[in-house]
Amino acid sequence: MDVIDSRSALSCADRTWLEQTLRSACGALGVSGGEVRVEVIDDGAMIAAHERYSGVAGATDVLTFSYADDPRADADVDVMVCVDEAMRQAASRSHGVREELLLYSVHGLLHTLGHDDHDEEAARVMHAEEDRVLTAIGVGAVFASDGGTDESLGVTP
Repeated sequence: MDVIDSRSALSCADRTWLEQTLRSACGALGVSGGEVRVEVIDDGAMIAAHERYSGVAGATDVLTFSYADDPRADADVDVMVCVDEAMRQAASRSHGVREELLLYSVHGLLHTLGHDDHDEEAARVMHAEEDRVLTAIGVGAVFASDGGTDESLGVTP
């Protein structure tokens, strides 16, 4: 598990917390081997990546790229999370930026494990799984803390 924060958007303590908590989340998701890399980026980098990799203009909260045939046994995953979006959403959900980035990271991991959120029912199931995992590792429900509105956690490839 590597959290890459080249712009130093997070404190050292928050980056370490995110790495350790993501390890626990991987365990709760049954991801037992391989590598997961989470890159913390800003709006500008996310806008460029979103357009380049998804063909969609504008920012999003998380983009996920999986290179493994069986991500549970041998994960090879890159997750890009947008710290600027996390700051905006964390304020509206009454929790910290690190918890919002954790939510985005778990969301991305769920995409690699076959979850989708492109229709209302699939999104409901996916967000319930996010909160199940976050509760299981002691963080608590993060997505549902705002009543489950889907203003964030948009489309990922």
